[in-house]
Amino acid sequence: MENSKRRGDESESKVIHALISRECSVAIPFGDNDKYDLIADIDGQLYRIQCKTAWQNKPNTIRFNTHSQTTNQGEYFEETYHGEIDAFVVRYPETEQLYWVDVADATEQKMELRFEAEIDHPSINWAEDYELGESIPPG
Repeated sequence: MENSKRRGDESESKVIHALISRECSVAIPFGDNDKYDLIADIDGQLYRIQCKTAWQNKPNTIRFNTHSQTTNQGEYFEETYHGEIDAFVVRYPETEQLYWVDVADATEQKMELRFEAEIDHPSINWAEDYELGESIPPG
């Protein structure tokens, strides 16, 4: 069974590498008390980034969590990241592709990115629209 902490650490390290490779400065907050995993300085603007790992949940679609899950004194809590971060950078391990998703575009619990669909519907989040290329953030 794969360790989720290790998987998250691997995604975070690959995001850091991608940002540094694109000449961004990256700061890592001390401790585990912040909602964001890192801060990226992109052309003088600071972005609070939460790194996530996506998985394939159905054909042509990947999914990632857009909420945090914690347990405190035996009680389970879920919280969104709205107002706490600026963007998710999502790694899909099968292809090693990274996706930049502004928190304003993210759904409350889980978000799907699609590679293909039989119809083009306005509610579909096309993976290619979020791909992290040379331009950060994409768009």
